[in-house]
Amino acid sequence: MLVCRRVAFLGLLLFSIASCSATPPPREAKLAEVQEQSLWGAGAPVYAPTEYDTYKLGLRKANDLLLKEQARFEWFRQYEPARDEYRKVLAQGERVLKLVEERKAEKSSSIKARLQLYTNRVETSGRLSSIINEGRLARRSLTRAEILLREARALHDAGKLFEAEEKLSQVPEYLSAAEDALSPILSRFVDKKHVAMWQRWVEETVANSKAAGAYAIVVSKVDRSLILYKAGKPITTYDVGLGRNGSLDKLHAGDGATPEGKYYITKKLPRSRYYKALLINYPNEEDRSRFAEAKRKGIISRRVGIGGLVEIHGGGKDSMTYGCVALENAEMEELYNIVGVGTPVTIVGALDHKSGIAKALGGL
Repeated sequence: MLVCRRVAFLGLLLFSIASCSATPPPREAKLAEVQEQSLWGAGAPVYAPTEYDTYKLGLRKANDLLLKEQARFEWFRQYEPARDEYRKVLAQGERVLKLVEERKAEKSSSIKARLQLYTNRVETSGRLSSIINEGRLARRSLTRAEILLREARALHDAGKLFEAEEKLSQVPEYLSAAEDALSPILSRFVDKKHVAMWQRWVEETVANSKAAGAYAIVVSKVDRSLILYKAGKPITTYDVGLGRNGSLDKLHAGDGATPEGKYYITKKLPRSRYYKALLINYPNEEDRSRFAEAKRKGIISRRVGIGGLVEIHGGGKDSMTYGCVALENAEMEELYNIVGVGTPVTIVGALDHKSGIAKALGGL
């Protein structure tokens, strides 16, 4: 009888247990798992490493509590402590994600600003390099800077901000190289004393043309132009080409520079290497004096000569010259037939302070 009662009690107990359902694990555990993946994908380890490490410690604590409960007999499990810990983790994860987005936005904004700044500098230096012959010295560096900027912009747009920043960090080196190549040449065109001297030369030349009712020629290097005056009034303008270092003032033979100063035509050459030509009296007394001073100071080698045979000639404004002023053949023909020996020829870097170089420098 006693055995029967025990069997009946055990059966009742088993029935009661079977009729009960075990407490399910907290849904917050799954949410935390998804959140962790989201934080990783958003770049939390990179943009908020300290906060992300703290978040990971909290998540590990919650996971440990869950595992501890799951190790117990399922009808005796108490998930509330683990659930509370997961809720803290989820709240912390939201804060970390918000911080990541804020820092990414800040970095993106900084990269955009630098992209714009460097692009402006490249464009300005590009304009300046196109104005002066010596700009070729800067173009290789500018080309490299432009490539890096394109790559950085593409990486930024793809959300690869640190990679974009790395590309941008290389740009200043090439920009500085280009600007260093341009600066010593450009400085002459913004120096007030230099420009004032050029203006005085032009004013004197035009005034003499007016007083004598005669022709005069003014060449502006920065404008790549030759202006023909008669009786003090400009009557025609020709586009010209200069030597490979034409923006510099000629100092010695072989420097590829075009001289600056007040000259005159000494000879007309009906046949020359470059179609027709007008020979000018370079070097004049000022050129010789400056040349001697440069040698005395050791600026140039004692072995080099001062040079000569500087002409206004044909051959095309894009033809190679070694310091001369080149015109298209048809325009050279026209000029050759108008002017004569003795015609003043004044060559200046710029006509005034409003040159193309001065305007382009406004972008720096």
